[in-house]
Amino acid sequence: MFRFICSIIFLLYMPISAEAISANYDVSYGVLGKIGTAKAVLKKEQKSYTIDIKLATTGLARLLSSGRKEHHISQGHMENGLMVSDFYQVIKSHGDTVMRKEYRVDHKRKKVKKHYRKFKKGVLVREEKTVLDFYAKDDLLTLYFNLNTVITDKTKPQTYGFKAVGAERQKGKVTVIIPTQNKKPKYEELLGKDATWYATAIIHQKIFSSKEGRLMLAVGKDGITNKAVLKDVIFFGDIRAVRVK
Repeated sequence: MFRFICSIIFLLYMPISAEAISANYDVSYGVLGKIGTAKAVLKKEQKSYTIDIKLATTGLARLLSSGRKEHHISQGHMENGLMVSDFYQVIKSHGDTVMRKEYRVDHKRKKVKKHYRKFKKGVLVREEKTVLDFYAKDDLLTLYFNLNTVITDKTKPQTYGFKAVGAERQKGKVTVIIPTQNKKPKYEELLGKDATWYATAIIHQKIFSSKEGRLMLAVGKDGITNKAVLKDVIFFGDIRAVRVK
């Protein structure tokens, strides 16, 4: 369940170019109600940037996951108006277990080094150092923050393919689809009619029973996603994320 919260939150942030922005979201799952929250902060300067996202489960999800939390940090440099990742860190915790993943991107050699560590009650119990089998300028955070700039025509139906550090289970693959006009009413029915543009993002992972993890998104006039829905989820209905402020 928490993997979905992380995935959907990444897809929520498609902001305008700004020096600093922040946004908060609530995630709910059918009759279970609210299952998680997230807060993201982007600080961007002329030559560098930092993205900081904190996620936490709530309610029943918190109980079932032993109070699971995640903290994602991306740091890097600016290149032609886009954020390029140099370092990406993920810290996950639940109960007395903490897992840390650090990715360092070598753009000159086009390699990504990953350092994984797992701690139990503060004691290191597992450590792995590997090199990913793909290279990307984006990590999962910069990819979604860059989308609003990369996709220049939001009205033209098209399928975009991307790669992102942190998505090694699918060899970095992430797909974004701008729908055709005849499919727009379906988006408006599920996500409301107040969006500036709509898209479907595919993270190529099975989340619950949803094939490929297809997320329908409604993006506001400020370039930030206001609502997202994961359809065809078993047992309790759709999973929804809504921007609260």
